Amino acid sequence: MDEIKKFDIERNEAIKEMAKDKEMKEISNKWMRFNTKHKYVYNHKWMGVPIIQLPNDIMAIQELIWEVKPDLIIETGIAHGGSIIHAASILELLGNTGEVLGIDIEIREHNLKRIMSHPMSKRIKMIEGSSVEEKTLNYVTKISSNKKNIMVFLDSCHTHEHVKKELDIYSNFVSKGSYLVVFDTSIQFEPNEFCDNRPWGVDNNPWTAVHEFIKENENFIIDESIHNKLVITSAIDGYLKRVK
Repeated sequence: MDEIKKFDIERNEAIKEMAKDKEMKEISNKWMRFNTKHKYVYNHKWMGVPIIQLPNDIMAIQELIWEVKPDLIIETGIAHGGSIIHAASILELLGNTGEVLGIDIEIREHNLKRIMSHPMSKRIKMIEGSSVEEKTLNYVTKISSNKKNIMVFLDSCHTHEHVKKELDIYSNFVSKGSYLVVFDTSIQFEPNEFCDNRPWGVDNNPWTAVHEFIKENENFIIDESIHNKLVITSAIDGYLKRVK
């Protein structure tokens, strides 16, 4: 057997066994609760720009981009810009003509300047506005009209209602075999006090929206192999693959 194939088989078997380890899951869930308490997710940068993601999810995203090779990545939620720069940098390494479209209801001036002065800005377009308003969607439709392979990341407002709207809308842009990734589904498994002064919390968050969406939409499945291998992820059940 080819050594690369042999390694992949062994790795996948190890992941399956790890997914059955209840003690490891309990320890990982406990760590997640503590990392939220200390805002661990704010600790990292990508190419000099803050990226508000767990390192495991950063790794998973680059794997998916490398595998799918999208010519457009749509991301709702820009914040400091690290995530769209991360996506753009992997597209740059692929060497294709792919670009990233970032959407945010407010792009702060200092973040805008830093993103636009970054070497990866040549692959980035941005629009300021609600991800679900008509003006924004008209722009997304225009940008995506000549794209054949599209991936979507949802990371804006985390209420059930908003995420469900985004899922219903942006799922239509995702290409067969590509991914729609929903971040911060982990809110469902965190104590409500970590969401104080937020409009979302337990039973009102991206995880609940994902599971309602999956029940209604047979074109997507939850790719359990991804969160099984990550163990620690902010996108529990949030890696959705388009299969139809």
